[in-house]
Amino acid sequence: MSTPQNALSRRAIAMLKAVRDGRAELRCSCEPDLRVDGLPCCDQNTAHDLARAGLIRAAGTPSPGQWATAELTDAGHRVLGGGFPAAA
Repeated sequence: MSTPQNALSRRAIAMLKAVRDGRAELRCSCEPDLRVDGLPCCDQNTAHDLARAGLIRAAGTPSPGQWATAELTDAGHRVLGGGFPAAA
């Protein structure tokens, strides 16, 4: 997927950065909700769009309805400038 950073709103970029920085969680569902710093995100529609676009996902394999650490996908890292995390 190709989503250039300039095609996203400033809020979407800020949300991606929060995910990158380990400050976000997703509730696993067909329309995943996002929390940043433990607080519900003010723009769940954008959170849904980021998940549908394949830029963020829940880490691991949480059960539906559970909260999990949010992580960037490879596409999400590319949008933010390609800084891929080191392989574990």
